[in-house]
Amino acid sequence: MKVLIAGGAGFIGSTIASACLDAGITPVVLDNLSTGRAEFVEDRIFYRGDIADRALLDRIFAEHPDIEAAVHCAALIVVPESVEHPLRYYRENVGKTVEFLDGLVANGCERFLFSSSAAIYQPGEDFAVDETSPVAATSPYGESKAMVERVLADSARAYPLRVISLRYFNPVGADPKMRTGLQLARPSHVLGKMIEAARTGATFQLTGTDWPTRDGSGIRDYVHVWDLAQAHVEALRRFDTVLDGDRRYEVINLGTGDGTTVRELLDAFHTVLGRPISTVLSPRRPGDSAGTYTRSDRARRLLGWEPTLSLAEGIQHSLQWAELRDTVLGPADSAGLTSAGRVPSQR
Repeated sequence: MKVLIAGGAGFIGSTIASACLDAGITPVVLDNLSTGRAEFVEDRIFYRGDIADRALLDRIFAEHPDIEAAVHCAALIVVPESVEHPLRYYRENVGKTVEFLDGLVANGCERFLFSSSAAIYQPGEDFAVDETSPVAATSPYGESKAMVERVLADSARAYPLRVISLRYFNPVGADPKMRTGLQLARPSHVLGKMIEAARTGATFQLTGTDWPTRDGSGIRDYVHVWDLAQAHVEALRRFDTVLDGDRRYEVINLGTGDGTTVRELLDAFHTVLGRPISTVLSPRRPGDSAGTYTRSDRARRLLGWEPTLSLAEGIQHSLQWAELRDTVLGPADSAGLTSAGRVPSQR
């Protein structure tokens, strides 16, 4: 099997590509390297460009007519930034996805996996959600994912296209083989901030302590990125079984089913690290929500998938990658540059 992975030079996309390679699936990566890294695609079939570039997409399918499915991981993902720049998020995440879909349909690609998000959900009283829970995003980022899901559902009804939307909860960790990991030197997500504090001596800001959770901090479902990648492999393998007969569209939560508060994550981080980090309590950030965790078993039933790696392993792998990151990527933060300032040859 050969699959197109849009955004395959980013954190999650590159990990999915690694899992595909391990499973005997050949990834063809399309990434504009705006946030992705060239080092993650040096040994892979790679096209540098935008998902909305129709001429490039046509060229990819002309050169790889045996592509059987597309995995769409190309998106902007920083919640506070989406509040500050909503038009950018709707243009990049929604508008360009429409163009990408149009090109896929024109090139006869009928299987589509979408990287969606649990950020679209309206939490229940216990913060647990399943695939039937109300959709009520609290940020333009979350809204952009919900909008794309509506576009996909409509497109699946109208065109020879079948879609599985995989709603991620909160990815942590790195490829256990340390081939890829979080590419940003200063990530915006909570575990990345903890690691930055541990490595630099900075103070970690625990944002939002007045949520109606058991300890006042936000609650999340932290799923290891390698488990997440394995779910994509199973979705590709079982695509025609999940969407058989007249079924054209399906949504599946990808989480552990365990709700972990940020304070509990901090405690787990201290345990794995072996020492505490300096912490200060801070107000909520723009676009923040109390959070959710999944109560669904749909992934197990349809994909035969369930997480195998623990939160402690996710923290440990994140710490390992943080130590290796500058060796693999170089100290520069410029996306798409190798440590020598080059991008790999493009096909």
